[in-house]
Amino acid sequence: MALTQDIFATYKGPRRVVARFLGQGRNEVRALLFMLIAGVLMFIAVAPYQAREAQLDPEIPLEARLYWAAFFYILIVPILVYLFALLVWGLSRIARRKITGYEIRFTLIWALLASTPVMLLAGLMAGFVGPSIQLQLVGFIWLVVFGWFWISGLLSADGSSE
Repeated sequence: MALTQDIFATYKGPRRVVARFLGQGRNEVRALLFMLIAGVLMFIAVAPYQAREAQLDPEIPLEARLYWAAFFYILIVPILVYLFALLVWGLSRIARRKITGYEIRFTLIWALLASTPVMLLAGLMAGFVGPSIQLQLVGFIWLVVFGWFWISGLLSADGSSE
C-alpha cells in the first residue's frame, strides 16, 4: 500500500494500520525513513509561517529562518523523538507492560507522520492568517489527532505483544 493510502487509512482505523506495520516485523530503516519524511513535512508546514515572519520582520532573512527550521525539524526533532520514546519505554518497564522499545518508537513516529496533514493545514493557517483563534483550534485538532493515533498504536502494539 502506498504511504499516502496508509496515512488516510489511519484516519479510519489507526489500530489496524499500526498492527499491519508491526506484523511485518521489526524494521528500523522504515521507522527512521518515516521519521525523516515526517521531519521534512513538518519543515514544509512551517515554511509559510517563516515566510510571513520574514516579511513582517526583514531583519532576519527568509533563508536563515528556513535553514534553522530545516535544521530543527530534520535533525533535532528525530533525536528528541527517539529520546522521548526511550523515556516512555522506561516508564513502560516500570508499569510492567510487554511493549518493546521498537513498538514505542514506531507508534510515536507513525503518529507524527500520519498527523502531518493536519500539521500542514496549521502551517497554512499560520502563514495566511497568522496567530489567531483559528490557528489555535487547528493546533488543538492536531494534538487530538496525534494523541489518538499514538494511543491507538500503543494499545495495538501492547495487545499484539502479549
